[in-house]
Amino acid sequence: MNLSLSNLNVVVVGGTKGIGLSIAKGFLREKAYVHVISRTGNEGLNEEFNSTYPATFFPYVADARDEESLALAHTQILTNARNKIDIVISNVGSGKGTQIPVSDRADWGRSWDANFNSALNVSRVFTPELLRTTGSLIFISSIAGMEFIGAPTDYSTAKAALIAFSKSLSHRLAPNVRVNIVSPGNIMVKNGTWDIKMKDNPVKVSEMLNEKVPLKRFGLPEEVCDLVLFLSSPRAAFITGGCFVIDGGQTIGF
Repeated sequence: MNLSLSNLNVVVVGGTKGIGLSIAKGFLREKAYVHVISRTGNEGLNEEFNSTYPATFFPYVADARDEESLALAHTQILTNARNKIDIVISNVGSGKGTQIPVSDRADWGRSWDANFNSALNVSRVFTPELLRTTGSLIFISSIAGMEFIGAPTDYSTAKAALIAFSKSLSHRLAPNVRVNIVSPGNIMVKNGTWDIKMKDNPVKVSEMLNEKVPLKRFGLPEEVCDLVLFLSSPRAAFITGGCFVIDGGQTIGF
């Protein structure tokens, strides 16, 4: 399937590991120009990306929780992208938190900044360019924002707010910008949360998969990437305001 993504300028906010890294590589394989924003300086990926995808990968250091920091990266991106941004992927978040019913002010604030305000800042900074290019904006959320799965309350609430925010934006920015949500379930990432849990207690994790996930396995970052690529492409031109679950059947709502 030709996704017609070549030569487009794609911004991946949070693209140096896990799902974000897979998405960045997916767009590079489609011959897009990929601008990756991270807090860590891309963790040594520059050499790997530039040797494999010469002249199409651009790294930036910024913290999406800080609108001013993100705006500085935005200015640099416009220079490298010749003032044209076609697709933005907001993939910032953290599911770390306590299991107490209501976390304290500090913990709640940290979770809200990571899981909602980061996406809000991405929208504020990049929406003007997307409006000029009839672009696509995709937020990576979580099934924790759709129904109770045992995730921390602050995380689940922030992800639910992100889904509502995306739905509102899809109406406000139409018809120029398509806005969609991708909500993954349990995704196996090397050295990620589930990888650590699997090493610590493989029996318990296997029981969870068998009991709660009809497909009885973890999802892969590459599978999330494929969905994001399709939703970003002209093949999905009539899709906006959607929340697309990729969880092996774990959620039970419609």
